[in-house]
Formats: sequence, structure tokens, C-alpha cells
Amino acid sequence: MFPVLIILHVCVCVALILIVLLQKGKGAGMGAAFGGSSQTVFGSTGATSLLHKVTTAVAVIFMLTSLGLSIFIGKGANTSIMQDVQPVEQTSEAPAPAAPANDSTQGKQ
Repeated sequence: MFPVLIILHVCVCVALILIVLLQKGKGAGMGAAFGGSSQTVFGSTGATSLLHKVTTAVAVIFMLTSLGLSIFIGKGANTSIMQDVQPVEQTSEAPAPAAPANDSTQGKQ
């Protein structure tokens, strides 16, 4: 199940990248002013509604596969990196502050 989820996740990642690259940017209206709008792939009305729906669906699938992978990977981790560390014993006394270093050159000018 884990390899299938990884393959699906990679395919969804590539699809999401390609779908986002297919969409028009904010400055796409400038190209239409100079006659570039007649060569659209999805027709004269554009593909905003279709591409937005597909992008939303692929993004949801991407999030679900990411969540699934994190759950699968997290199940096997029942150890801690702090297992071999000994706890520090607490004492009731506070440690004494360090005495300042006695420098004989401070007062002489």
C-alpha cells in the first residue's frame, strides 16, 4: 500500500505543477490586446472554470496523499532520540552565582 501511495503522490505532484502552469497569469490580458487571444486551447471563453475545478480537485488529492504518507511514516516511529539520556536530578538549592574575575588592571590607569 505504501509504494502505491508514493507513486500516486508523485503523479499528483506532477499533475498539479502542469495544471498550475497551464493557467493564465495576472498579466495575460496584455497579450490579448496585441492579438494573442485567438490561439486559446480551451476555446474563446477561456478555461478558468475548468482549470480552477481541476486544480482544486488535484490539490485536495495532493493534501490527502500527503496526510496518508505522514500517517504511514509516523506509525513506525515509536522510539525517541532521548532514550539513552539520563535525567538530571533536581536539587533544592540554587547554584551559587559565579564570582567575578579579579582583574588587577581595572583600577590602574
